[in-house]
Amino acid sequence: MMDLQKKLEQKNIKQFQEDLISWYEQEKRDLPWRSDSDPYKVWVSEVMLQQTRVDTVIPYFNNFIEKFPTVEALAEADEEKVLKAWEGLGYYSRVRNLQSAVREVHERYGGVVPPSKEEFGSLKGVGPYTRGAVLSIAYNQPVPAVDGNVMRVMSRILSVWDDIAKPKTKTLFEKIVEAFISEEKPSEFNQGLMELGAVICTPKSPSCLLCPVREHCSAFAEGCEKELPVKSKKKKPSVKTLAAVVLTDEEGYIYIHKRPASGLLANLWEFPNTETQKGLKYEREQLAAFLKEEAGIEAEIGPLEGVVEHVFTHLVWNISVFFGKTLDQPDDSYFKKVTKEELAEYAFPVSHQKIWNMYMK
Repeated sequence: MMDLQKKLEQKNIKQFQEDLISWYEQEKRDLPWRSDSDPYKVWVSEVMLQQTRVDTVIPYFNNFIEKFPTVEALAEADEEKVLKAWEGLGYYSRVRNLQSAVREVHERYGGVVPPSKEEFGSLKGVGPYTRGAVLSIAYNQPVPAVDGNVMRVMSRILSVWDDIAKPKTKTLFEKIVEAFISEEKPSEFNQGLMELGAVICTPKSPSCLLCPVREHCSAFAEGCEKELPVKSKKKKPSVKTLAAVVLTDEEGYIYIHKRPASGLLANLWEFPNTETQKGLKYEREQLAAFLKEEAGIEAEIGPLEGVVEHVFTHLVWNISVFFGKTLDQPDDSYFKKVTKEELAEYAFPVSHQKIWNMYMK
């Protein structure tokens, strides 16, 4: 591969900046977090947009900012309410880290998001991408913000064939963006690159004929734009089989359980469930034994109602769903007893929302 420095020297970087920025200023989508450059709102939007599509994020962002409009509001909010506002977005560690970092901003920086790379970058959950996005968009600093969209665009512009799944390649693209970024308009430049990757320079069928920087694109000139970027395949996720029960009593109360404070889906609520042995058809018996052992209760469990599949990045859950009635009083230390109306106040992972929907039908 040609030396990166030579590739950079062959590009008219000034013209690239002008073409990208003028396109962005004319064509940018009207998104709620672009209505002002409040660093707190930019930060919230960037955390939400990690691993989540723009269309999905918009209503969540509006609702979240309505509930927690300022650093102070989020810093002082009850975690249960914050998780509830995030319910369905997934990757819940993102919002726990965000709230933890916002509390530090509230306490150490008087509620003002620090404009320093070192101070903002040291906050919990703030990696190089979030740091670059917030400092460039909100504070107009020429700091690279490199995500998948940006790596895809720049790998095509410069015809870079390094595997973007490797951490060292991300570092390479940070250096590339550093060389390209506009000193005068870093906010528009970084957002322009993100926008280009989202709407024009897409993964499978890039709209090259509509691209404002097509003249600068080595991959387009070489006809290899669909082959870039190079990304090695991830390992197949492992599969876990579980059985879950929507457990009620004679008075109509529902029994729910809070997940541990650390690990997958920490502090979210769920219906009683247990991992089951693969291939065994006695899931009801395994579930009944789990309830007896864990909460010391007997329950009458009905037939299989359906199966919910939920795919994480590294794991697939196949959950067999049952409905059941308690035959005695459950142990309060394991379960929380709620009414149907109260249930709506608790944050559940998507898989357990599906279980509840199945029950309500």
